[in-house]
Amino acid sequence: MAAAQQLIDYLRGLGTAEIDHTGHDFLRHLIAVHDLLAAHGVDEELAVAGLFHSIYGTERFQDFCLPLSERDRIRQLIGSRAERLAWLNCVMDRASFDHAVSAALEGESEPAKLTISDRDGVQISVDANDLRDLATVHLFDWLEQVERSEFGWGYRRQAYQEMAALSGPAAEALYADIFSREPQKSSGAAVGP
Repeated sequence: MAAAQQLIDYLRGLGTAEIDHTGHDFLRHLIAVHDLLAAHGVDEELAVAGLFHSIYGTERFQDFCLPLSERDRIRQLIGSRAERLAWLNCVMDRASFDHAVSAALEGESEPAKLTISDRDGVQISVDANDLRDLATVHLFDWLEQVERSEFGWGYRRQAYQEMAALSGPAAEALYADIFSREPQKSSGAAVGP
């Protein structure tokens, strides 16, 4: 895996610093997600997955989309595990992911039988570790931007609470800290696009 500054330089070279993202530029958001993960004790591979978490575009963010034909190049740059987590975060259907997180927390699925769907409906098998790590990256992405997001504090609130529970005590504490800053408590109803 390349050094963090090399990875940031690579992302800058793709033009990420010129793309708006929740009141900042996209590169600044990517770095902030990486740094938030690193500050909360995840391993470097997971923090790097956070740095590249939306490299191929996501269900809600399509302003930057590196073609999937670049997966091998990204894998060489950041390693297989980090690239797989970034890819999953990009291609997943969020409703199927939210359901998988809920099912894992409730013990409804055996760890070997966890699946999420991509946005075309194709089933993707994930193990319990992948699901937890994906939940961590996805949650920290949201926690980094929730205070600036147009979607509002209530967007997928229950899903993010469950991701925090699946991710562990550090994630739950960060979730509680950030949501304690909510200007007015909403009903908790999921709103958004």
